[in-house]
Amino acid sequence: MAMKLVQYYAMKKSEMIFGLLRIPFDALAVTAALLLSYRLREANIDLIPRVQLLEPAQTLPSVEVYFHTFVLPGILLFLTIALLLGLYAMRSTRSAWTEVGSIIVAGALWLVAVIGWYFLVRKQLFYSRVLLMHATFFLVLFVLTARASVVLLQRACLRSGIGIRLVVSLGMSPLAEGATQTLIQDIHYSYLGHCPDLSALKKITEKEHIDLVIQTDPNPESMATSTLIDYCRSQHIGYAFLPPVFTDVPHQLVTERLGLFPMMRFQPTPLDGWGRVCKRLFDLVVSAVLLVLLSPLFLIIALAVLLTSGWPILYISWRVGQPAITRIPMLKFRSMVRNAEEKKRELEPLNQRNDGPLFKVENDPRITTVGQVLRRLDFDELPQLLNVLLGQMSLVGPRPHLPEEVDCYNSQQRRVFAVKPGMSGLAQVSGRSNLKFQEEVRLDLQYVEEWSLLLDLWILWRTVIILCTRSRKH
Repeated sequence: MAMKLVQYYAMKKSEMIFGLLRIPFDALAVTAALLLSYRLREANIDLIPRVQLLEPAQTLPSVEVYFHTFVLPGILLFLTIALLLGLYAMRSTRSAWTEVGSIIVAGALWLVAVIGWYFLVRKQLFYSRVLLMHATFFLVLFVLTARASVVLLQRACLRSGIGIRLVVSLGMSPLAEGATQTLIQDIHYSYLGHCPDLSALKKITEKEHIDLVIQTDPNPESMATSTLIDYCRSQHIGYAFLPPVFTDVPHQLVTERLGLFPMMRFQPTPLDGWGRVCKRLFDLVVSAVLLVLLSPLFLIIALAVLLTSGWPILYISWRVGQPAITRIPMLKFRSMVRNAEEKKRELEPLNQRNDGPLFKVENDPRITTVGQVLRRLDFDELPQLLNVLLGQMSLVGPRPHLPEEVDCYNSQQRRVFAVKPGMSGLAQVSGRSNLKFQEEVRLDLQYVEEWSLLLDLWILWRTVIILCTRSRKH
């Protein structure tokens, strides 16, 4: 028993050490990134193509002031963001690519937070934009390198038998074979075999200290399961149950407790908890900054609309919000004549979107001359930044839906209302209005079920590329 306890705590200690080791490694990586960026800027070395260094290096603070006013807060900020994104979980089950994506998202959020702090709180711009771009690039690169170093060190220990988890499966199930193959391929585990019952498990534990028992029986008896759990607890063995019916469910499955009873809950979207908080903070900062930066463009467009077609400048389209029972006033620069809704009924026979409840007419005669330009450049949708700032919409999400469209949706299609509608979205960057209605809904549902901050950043990047390409074309 003493040897088993030593092995048990050695394995637990190994997990804790490598979990905690990521924090100082990340801190050192952020420190190195910020100091290297300072030295590059101080030497007037620019790694960003087509960007000229306009500010003299003398405008930089001393390295001591820079370290205390930016490096130390920058380290704390990144560690906090990484913690909120789950990058310091003691036992992470995320894939390597998911880890990479989370680190990139953490770097992007760090950049947004720094810009937001200087712009909204300190009421000034950061003293060197090039330094900030370098810092973000090196921060992500160095943190990825630091994480890779920890992983390589942990793998070396696992190959030496340090920290490896000994696992057996118990019970008969069609899923047992697939789970067994997964365990065999995972370097963190050593699969010792299958036990048909508790008595066989006891024989194995007399020779080896088992770290984890996975019960794969699809219909376990309550009394037998209780006895198994009590035995595992007395022997300091972890217990896990492999549910037989949730392998093909597209939603996330969340384990909770209802008093003393374990409960599994379907989560319609990963956008829950801290994810929702991070997305809202991102929307708030970016929309506020863009509204200030684009205010001259807003004024020019407003004057153009006013001088060519009069009041009102803005058009309010009532759309379905989140949840579906709410209605939000989606704002646009008016691009049509003032009686556009009345003329819509006359154009119903020309509707090209016969595959669903959407309405589209090529060369719509209701669009004004200025409106044609605004629509080509998507400038008519810029006022929706105010909807984002007020929390009615998001920068990224499903397309905002008209109430009459929603009346035609089935129960599956109504799942898109699990998140706020967005200015851009997966459907918009995958074909825009050329998509058939069913394909558009499929992409919106895919976004709802697979949401991540990395996916949001990718959609925003694709949106910028599409807008720049369209502007150059026109």
